[in-house]
Amino acid sequence: MTIQQLQYVVALDTHKHFVKAAESCFVTQPTLTLQLKKLEEEISTTLFDRSSQPLAPTQIGEVFVMKAKRILKEIGELKDIVNDDRNLIDGEYKVGIIPTLAPYLLPLFISGFIKKHSNTRLVVEELQSERIIELLINKQLDLGLLATPLTEPDLREIPLFYEPFLVYTDIENDLLNRKTISKDQLKPDGLWILRQGHCFRNQTLNICDFDVSEHHKNLVMEGGSIETLKKMIREVSGYTLIPELSYDANYDATNVVKFIDPQPVREISIVTHKHFNKELLITELRKSILENTPESFKKNTKFKTINWK
Repeated sequence: MTIQQLQYVVALDTHKHFVKAAESCFVTQPTLTLQLKKLEEEISTTLFDRSSQPLAPTQIGEVFVMKAKRILKEIGELKDIVNDDRNLIDGEYKVGIIPTLAPYLLPLFISGFIKKHSNTRLVVEELQSERIIELLINKQLDLGLLATPLTEPDLREIPLFYEPFLVYTDIENDLLNRKTISKDQLKPDGLWILRQGHCFRNQTLNICDFDVSEHHKNLVMEGGSIETLKKMIREVSGYTLIPELSYDANYDATNVVKFIDPQPVREISIVTHKHFNKELLITELRKSILENTPESFKKNTKFKTINWK
């Protein structure tokens, strides 16, 4: 089994076609086919179903591909160490970010970061927390921006800030008569939440601490985004919780009330695999984010962190 053979296997899984995979590896199709056959004979296992269109890995082939990707990733990290480029951040990096953070955090810092680091390319994708964790563990993502703590032994968390929750409600709601509010004053009736899969949904339910499934409304809606819920509340009625970064003074000023201290917050962190060795990238990314987020987020003296599970 060779590194080159592992590269061919990953290329086949990526391109689902022998000719395209060979072209991506800069070899001829017969060469790639021969090397795959030799590998399969060596391990006495068929890795790809040739009758499938497009080409697809067998059941054991899927496991092999995942392991091959991890091995190739680690080989790349070994080369980084040998080349002593821990303090270089040129190149492409894959970043996962949760949907309730992406539209509010990315515009604050991403333009300045890219201008400062013109040779660094970030490939950013919005993903649910569980998917980001899975891809980080399998080394298919370099970085994650999401709510923590995760308590995953293979991952490293670098806390960034603590973002407060706000209560967002229609202008007729009695909650707006209060300067601040406690979680005990929240009731099941009228609560709108994000749909299953969002960690922010879980945090909302952890704060409210009641079972919304037992309370029925004429309209039942689990929104796909914070902005959808906000607009529906303004136009219909009800309330929800929102992250403070999503607060827009031009549209939301008359619909928001803060929690009393200690305010419930979500901890936002950069998360990497524990073997990710680009320390300068982490440092520069963290610096860029903190320079562009509210100063009040960085102090954890009046906050109570809410678990996301």
